[in-house]
Amino acid sequence: MLTQWEIILRLVLAVAAGGLIGLEREIHGRAAGFRTQILVCLGSTLIMLISIYGFEMSGIITTRDPARLAAQVVSGIGFLGAGTILREGTSIKGLTTAASLWVVAGIGLAIGAGFYLGAVVATILAVLTLVNRLEKYLLPHEERSLRMHIADKPGQLAAIATLLGQKRVNIRTMKVDTTDDGECYVEMKVETPHTLRLEVLMQELSALPEVKEITWQ
Repeated sequence: MLTQWEIILRLVLAVAAGGLIGLEREIHGRAAGFRTQILVCLGSTLIMLISIYGFEMSGIITTRDPARLAAQVVSGIGFLGAGTILREGTSIKGLTTAASLWVVAGIGLAIGAGFYLGAVVATILAVLTLVNRLEKYLLPHEERSLRMHIADKPGQLAAIATLLGQKRVNIRTMKVDTTDDGECYVEMKVETPHTLRLEVLMQELSALPEVKEITWQ
């Protein structure tokens, strides 16, 4: 039987763990930020506490299975995570945030069950993964500036973005200036893989219709 202080401690720990992960998401302006992550972790902790101790503390005699409510949390969190996943053109955004919600729910269940070591280690590893972006070290990219002079016609920018995406070129920022005589000047800040051959990319971009001039920096 848990004491009241032990229950409070677990709920406070859930707020702290969810807040740490949510803070990183909030800094990057993601949909499921600080408060959302806290509420998911706190809610899953509370559900686990109810599943293990709630009926016993209320004096209800029942054949309880602590895993039943926990299983519903694991499956139910998928609906919340799906709400953070968005499709923008050819790219999918929000998968990392959805995954963080799923991890936070697991951390909350671990705290509710009293598995503190697993909860603390998982929280630390999740925060380090989100903050450090290990893929930058495993798949290093170079930052470059790309300037293009193209005709101002529908579909040109989409074709360029699609080609860059196929070459694993990440567009960080893009500025577009158009003129009254149907000309368009595009300036992009991009990240290119070290394995990318720029001369090949330049040829493919130049082969696109209405592309008049390309310069790299």
